[in-house]
Amino acid sequence: MALGESADRDANRALRARFDEVYGQYQQLRSGVDELHRKLAELRVTRRSDDGRVTVVVGARGELISVELDPAIYRDRDARGLARTITETALRAAAAAADATRELTTGYLPEGTGAADFLRTGDLSALLGRADAALRGQG
Repeated sequence: MALGESADRDANRALRARFDEVYGQYQQLRSGVDELHRKLAELRVTRRSDDGRVTVVVGARGELISVELDPAIYRDRDARGLARTITETALRAAAAAADATRELTTGYLPEGTGAADFLRTGDLSALLGRADAALRGQG
């Protein structure tokens, strides 16, 4: 066997091993994404108004699932107050859902990509700045 053939085989083995490693990481990430998708679909956040007469349930994106009103709420006959209470309770539920979603997704994101930081801080400019820096480094 020629020296060149041996070097080619060694290089091919190394490439195959690296491919297997990367493919394994991809499969793990893919299965994690499926699990994350399921958990997000099942996520429900419930909040009650301060007076306990309004209960709001939202999903992972803060979408309204249900509103329950205690029958005692109708005694006040204050439509504006009721609307304000429902709105405030729904906003609190949506904010809690955003926090829960962020916490849940962070565990599935690769370290060092900036995506987890973006989810924590909401700072899109920092995320785009990382992408710009990476592109400049390649250019």
